[in-house]
Amino acid sequence: MYQFILVLIGVFTLAIGSILGYFARQSIARKRADTIETTLQKKISQTKKEADEIISKAREKAVQIFEEAKKERETQHREFFKTEKLLLRRENVLAEKSSKLEEKEAEFLQKVQRLREIKASLEDLKQEAVKNLERVSKLSKEEAKKELFEDLEKEQQKEIIEKMEKLERTGFEKLENRAKEILALAIQKCAFSQAQEMTTTTVALPNEEIKGRIIGKEGRNIRALEQATGCEIVVDETPEAVMISGFDPVRRHIAKIALEKLIHDGRIQPARIEDTVKAVETEIASQIREAGEKVVYDTAVVDLDPKLVQLLGRLKFRTSYGQNVLLHSLEVCYLAAALASELGANIKVARKAGLLHDIGKAVDHQIQGSHTDIGIKILEKFGVEKEVINAMKSHHEEYPAESLEAVLVQTADQISGARPGARKDTLENYLKRLEELEGIALSFKGIEKVYAIQAGREVRVFVKPGEVDDLGAKKLAREIANR
Repeated sequence: MYQFILVLIGVFTLAIGSILGYFARQSIARKRADTIETTLQKKISQTKKEADEIISKAREKAVQIFEEAKKERETQHREFFKTEKLLLRRENVLAEKSSKLEEKEAEFLQKVQRLREIKASLEDLKQEAVKNLERVSKLSKEEAKKELFEDLEKEQQKEIIEKMEKLERTGFEKLENRAKEILALAIQKCAFSQAQEMTTTTVALPNEEIKGRIIGKEGRNIRALEQATGCEIVVDETPEAVMISGFDPVRRHIAKIALEKLIHDGRIQPARIEDTVKAVETEIASQIREAGEKVVYDTAVVDLDPKLVQLLGRLKFRTSYGQNVLLHSLEVCYLAAALASELGANIKVARKAGLLHDIGKAVDHQIQGSHTDIGIKILEKFGVEKEVINAMKSHHEEYPAESLEAVLVQTADQISGARPGARKDTLENYLKRLEELEGIALSFKGIEKVYAIQAGREVRVFVKPGEVDDLGAKKLAREIANR
């Protein structure tokens, strides 16, 4: 019973404590809520106050911006009206000017039409006057003109001859002095030292016994040498020398070097001959390539195909009238470039055309045709510029010169070949050239005798005095020179 009472007391005490704790918590919560509410009210009031200040400032700013925009708009309106007024004034001025121009244009067209009518009327009067003159004189217009000029020519023959001579003399002197000046400057820039080269290939022998060894038993050695080189080995009575004959200058040179090496080595036999010729061919091919590359480098001619450079190198072993073709091409290259610089032509085209103008001679012994035509085909094959081909193809006057550079290449080629000591010519060719010059002069009427002198640089012409007078002689001389 006592325990039961204790339990009841404990339960009662617990219930009372819970009730008191609940009310205490409620009281504390109310106080905390009141504190939070007070704090929130303060913050709300402060925030509202700040918002009112911001709104007030924003309104003031908006009013300020509005006022500024209003002033700016008014200013723009004033400027617009001012500009509009100015444009209207200008438009009126332009309209007035346009109207005046239209009036002047109409007036001008009327005058032009009037002038055309007057011109047509004058032309009709002129034709009528010409017809009347032809009817009265019984001569056509061309016949009357011819007769008038003939009469004037006869009356003023002496004065005409004197003026013609004076003009020719003055013009020739000026042209000659200018040409000499240009050529002198060009030649000074291109000083070359070159001697004639022999076209025949001779190999010197240490003694006569070597001839037998070159021929070999039953001619085996000489046949092997001719077969390997493609050249004919001529062993005759010439003391201590053999001749090498062939159309290909490179093969002749290979045969010469190979034979010299065989003689120096002493072992002249078919197998050794074949090995030596192959070794020399490799050596000469290298020399040809190096010669072509050196020429291209020295002349600053770029963008050439390697095969074209190889053909340039072959010209080292080619001669023309005793003149080495590669050195001749170098001379023409430098001379053409120097002349182009003096006359304001394209230096690059002149230099390249001068270097390549005789490229056809590298293979003209293998391909049928003139070296000019062969050269044109070679340059077209390797994609050389048309300007360069046009400049090089007329250097022998086989084609007409189409540019100033073509004339310069032709001139440079003639200078290089005509200078003393550059080439040698045969008596037969020399006489043939003189006969052709005399034949050209004899083809004109009134010619009695012709003599080509000064190595073909001058032609003396004797006319028939009964057929050609002084003025006719002047005309005849000009026609012969132009031919």
